[in-house]
Amino acid sequence: MRSSITVVSLLLLTVSVAAAHAHASLTLTSPSEGAVVTTPPHEVSLAFTDTLEAAFSKLTVTDASGAEVSEGKVHVNDNTMDLKPLNAGLFKVNWRAVSSDTHKTEGSFTFRVDSK
Repeated sequence: MRSSITVVSLLLLTVSVAAAHAHASLTLTSPSEGAVVTTPPHEVSLAFTDTLEAAFSKLTVTDASGAEVSEGKVHVNDNTMDLKPLNAGLFKVNWRAVSSDTHKTEGSFTFRVDSK
């Protein structure tokens, strides 16, 4: 009986760990978090560990005053957002990712455009 409980406990632990890893985690950004770029990017790209639900995922980019500089719709298949032409300054990327299993993750990061 004791070995059955141990096996069931290990099985539940394994399933729980696998489920926890099913969320869409951010793995890569372009520009990268905290980057200082000299050429203003035309788009922001994010890579996730899972497929996203387009209807519920969101990506916005704002300048230091809070004005949105993202343009158009997010391209969820490749997780990109087109940007209006950017001047020098600090920009904040806010994202919300809802994976195909309906779990939500969200976050933000900044990058700077530095004209030389």
